[in-house]
Amino acid sequence: MVEQKEMNLTEDEAALYDRQIRLWGLDAQKRLRAARVLLIGLQGLGAEIAKNIVLAGIKSLTLMDHTVVTEEDACSQFLIPRSKIGENRAEASVERTALLNPMVEVTADSSDIAEKDETFFQNFDVVCATNLIKDQLLRINSICHENKIKFFAGDVFGYHGFMFADLNEHEYAEETIKKKKESGEASAKKAKMQEEETVVSKKSMSFVRLKEALAVDWSSENMSKLLKKVPKTFFIIQVLLRFRAQYKRDPSPKSKEEDIVNLLKLRDQVLEELKISKDFVDDSFASYCFAELSPVCAIVGGVFGQEIIKAVSQKDAPHNNFFFFNGLDGSGMVDCIGNS
Repeated sequence: MVEQKEMNLTEDEAALYDRQIRLWGLDAQKRLRAARVLLIGLQGLGAEIAKNIVLAGIKSLTLMDHTVVTEEDACSQFLIPRSKIGENRAEASVERTALLNPMVEVTADSSDIAEKDETFFQNFDVVCATNLIKDQLLRINSICHENKIKFFAGDVFGYHGFMFADLNEHEYAEETIKKKKESGEASAKKAKMQEEETVVSKKSMSFVRLKEALAVDWSSENMSKLLKKVPKTFFIIQVLLRFRAQYKRDPSPKSKEEDIVNLLKLRDQVLEELKISKDFVDDSFASYCFAELSPVCAIVGGVFGQEIIKAVSQKDAPHNNFFFFNGLDGSGMVDCIGNS
């Protein structure tokens, strides 16, 4: 892991980030300016994440994707010009990403993340992984956890999206507003005009790895009671990750009928392995898992950006450990799974 540092801001940087400094403070902005971020996966969700963290003013962003631009990218990947179809996704995204904030160093890596060893990840403070299969997510998360690198993972499948965070042992500052204690001279007028003060408290939070979160035993007495409160998106995502691993692609509108049949079969397999009734996730989910919808990418990507900023700046309590979004009813929910 790159040692967490604070960078002194130049006059130009202080002017550019003035509104942000007023919002979360100078120390938080200095930490952001020292952060080196690796973003894996440059489809619609990756584009939203890149935009948000570059505008926030990190030190550097490495865009990593070994795949090529397709026509479907025009639906949600706004960093890639349509003239770049057939070119590498990461390289095609660099120019527009860099234009968002010239003070951030933006580079591309067109190699496959599967070829990278542990030392590669040690060059970063934050690793954000999208568009990967489950085994790759677990491997990268394990490396990051061992090296105390902040890890984020997520995806968007049609109307469904999620974010997972593993910040290991995370310390942060939280502000609360309290009313100042009154002196002995109390009066009705003075009570109405009572002054407030901001109190900063240092807190800490523990996170678990993705492997632990996905290995919860839902048949146990304690967890079975909580099952009704868990967003069904949590289980839908696991079905979709299984689909990606098995078919080496995501559900496609071009093969929708066939993919729906396969999604339902995988739903039955996944829920049976988790010892959950297949009726817990009804058949209708399979019709709403196609393509990366830009509004869903914008919402989930916004949460990603917010959480990366909070994690790096060590300002305010982070989401521990999942965020789920269901575009069918417009609901978003934070849930802590696997951390007892």
